[in-house]
Amino acid sequence: MREIILFVLGVLAVVVLLMAVVGQHHSQDGKHHHHKIGHKHGEGFVIDMHAYASKIRGWNPTFKVSLATVLLILCIALNNPYVSVAVLIAMAYLTMVKGGLSVNEYLSVLMIPIAFILLGTLAIAIEFSFDPIGQYHLHCGFFYIYTSQEKLKEMIFLILKVFAAVSALQMMTLSTPSSEIISVMRKAHVPKLIIELMNIIYRYIFILLDVYSKMKNSADSRQGYCDFKTSCYTFGGIAGNMLIISLKKANAYYDAMEARCYDGEIIFLEEEKKFEINQIIMAVIFVAVLFLLWGFTK
Repeated sequence: MREIILFVLGVLAVVVLLMAVVGQHHSQDGKHHHHKIGHKHGEGFVIDMHAYASKIRGWNPTFKVSLATVLLILCIALNNPYVSVAVLIAMAYLTMVKGGLSVNEYLSVLMIPIAFILLGTLAIAIEFSFDPIGQYHLHCGFFYIYTSQEKLKEMIFLILKVFAAVSALQMMTLSTPSSEIISVMRKAHVPKLIIELMNIIYRYIFILLDVYSKMKNSADSRQGYCDFKTSCYTFGGIAGNMLIISLKKANAYYDAMEARCYDGEIIFLEEEKKFEINQIIMAVIFVAVLFLLWGFTK
């Protein structure tokens, strides 16, 4: 039974990837001279631009946030690799095929937390000893690094679970603008202080990234990174200037908010988006399938 489930999940993954690649080629016909959405010259990745350009942006934000939250909880609670793979495939389908995001862009976003995930999982799989124990060990002078098949299996399953949970959140963030996510949190009666801090900090991060990008490009055009010593000096100068500029911009933006009658709450114009019954039915069916997968493979 498990071999059949693995085969089906593998076929589904290949089908989703092919559909995403074909959709990407169709969307690029006649648009070869346009810049890719989400990238600016030297300004890095802007997730909000992908959210505004997503083809599933018109879906109800409460539905998307609720679906992502439920899948995140299921990935952690069920703790099943088959469930994790199914969630990964489904979220890739929604983000790339339905949402229209290219394969390269989706993978680049998904790989952002890869360093933290690998460091965390390697700590579980690898152990140290002064004696050559374990199924696999490596001699490193006066000590050994060892592991076992069970530990490696646990590491792989944990990586799948983390990536599945991350893909659920990425589906939400890559198709739902931050203002709509904040609106959903407001409807869920999250404390106003937390919402306002999250909103201001989120937007201020992109302001500082833009400032850093301009300073880095300016230093680069003046040979500020020509060697290691100069690069260190340039980095220190940029870091010092970033602190000063961030304080100045914080005061300037707060004054601008005060001038626009800011009273402790930022209100956005919200677009009414109705719930689609077929989307809710498909979500319920998918959650039921996840429970069936868990039941058959636990």
